[in-house]
Amino acid sequence: MVIIQVAGGLGNQLQQYALYRKYLELGREARLDTSWFSDPKTQERVLAKRVLELDYFDRLEYVTCTEEEKRQLIGRAGLSGKLRRKLLPWSVHRFQEELAYHAELLDFEDMYLSGYFACDYYYADIFPLLRQEIRFPPGTEAANQEIAAAMQKTESVSIHVRRGDYLDPENQELFGNICTEEYYEGAMAYITQRYPQARFYLFSDDSSYIRRQYQGEQYTVIDWNQGKDSFYDMWLMSKCKHNICANSTFSFWGARLNGHEAKIMIRPSQHKNTVICDSDMLHQLWRGWTFLNNKGEVFR
Repeated sequence: MVIIQVAGGLGNQLQQYALYRKYLELGREARLDTSWFSDPKTQERVLAKRVLELDYFDRLEYVTCTEEEKRQLIGRAGLSGKLRRKLLPWSVHRFQEELAYHAELLDFEDMYLSGYFACDYYYADIFPLLRQEIRFPPGTEAANQEIAAAMQKTESVSIHVRRGDYLDPENQELFGNICTEEYYEGAMAYITQRYPQARFYLFSDDSSYIRRQYQGEQYTVIDWNQGKDSFYDMWLMSKCKHNICANSTFSFWGARLNGHEAKIMIRPSQHKNTVICDSDMLHQLWRGWTFLNNKGEVFR
């Protein structure tokens, strides 16, 4: 059995779910472990509090592990678990993601997996299935339906500008200076060269900033989906014909769930400052994407 820990925000949760569905498609027995969200000690250590948002979707099906199934792979918590890991390390089946891509990952049959698994290569072949399964419930905000309809009539492009917690000192070293103003300028220029009539729909956790930064009739700011309803921003991103992503798995999924065949998907050439991939690796692991660096230049 493979058990995948679910942790982090919505984008990361969807990646963990996608890996779970990939194992099922391979004929493996798989489970999700959602206990991260109910563990008080774990939640005390995280900077941004998270909730299990997979359950916000419309009848998204998955099976969670039992405590006994989890113990069989990694042992008990506390002293007995520590002794098992020290004295009987061969009996502990735990894998912690450390690289952008682990070639051996899909070969596991008995393993507890921890990580975010952002790499498209793991599950890109089941994106059509995931688009069918990851369904958003009918929203109560009429503006969402109106904007979604308008997006279908124009050469619509979503732009995700993530600021918020990315501006915290704790996160600046990890995520800073990646999605610069030059990055967004280069991404918009790349699309308008191909689609001069492009209309840009902006999503951000700092609507005041983007209203100052992007003024003109070609821009529409989406800022009414708040709290639990904020995941409808991802749905609206997926309704656009093209996507410009932040270094955020939230907007990665807006692009992944976009079913337009001729879509342009743009993302930064780095996700984190601690993980650097060369061009060949990026294009192999994220097929169909266009990469721009922080100067707004295409990363070839």
